Amino acid sequence: MFADLLKRLTQSEPEQLPDPDARLALTALLVRIARSDENYSPEEVARIDRIIARRYALSPFETAHLRTQAEKFEAEAPDTVRFTRAIKDAVPYDDRTGVIEALWGVVLADGVRDEEEDALVRLVSNLLGVNDRDSALCRQRVEAEG
Repeated sequence: MFADLLKRLTQSEPEQLPDPDARLALTALLVRIARSDENYSPEEVARIDRIIARRYALSPFETAHLRTQAEKFEAEAPDTVRFTRAIKDAVPYDDRTGVIEALWGVVLADGVRDEEEDALVRLVSNLLGVNDRDSALCRQRVEAEG
C-alpha cells in the first residue's frame, strides 16, 4: 500500500490522490509537522487525533488506525515539496486554509512554537498556495480557540 502511494507521490507529475490516500497523506503531513522539532509529544498526538476524527468523521479506533498508518508512511515519504504538491492536487483550494489551520493546531498543541515547526508551516503554506498573511490568520484563529 505505501509503496504504491510513494510511487505516485514521487512521479514528476503526481496524479490526484483518491480519498483514502489523500487522508493518509494529509495525516502524514500533520505527523511530519509534529515530528519536525524532534519532540513528538502526547499533546501533538492527541491534537492530530482530534483533527482527523473531526475532519473525516472517524471513530476512535479508525482515528488511531489512520494516525498509526500515517506515522509509518511519514517516515518513508519523500521530501516535503513533492509530498505537499500531491496534497495540493488532492485538496481543493478552498480547503487549504483548513489544512494550514490543522498544521498550526499541531504546532501549538504542546504550547511551544519551535523554529523548525514554524519554518515547515511557512514552507507548506507557500507550497499549498496559501500566503503568509492568510497563514498568520489561520494561526491566530487556532490560538483564539485555545
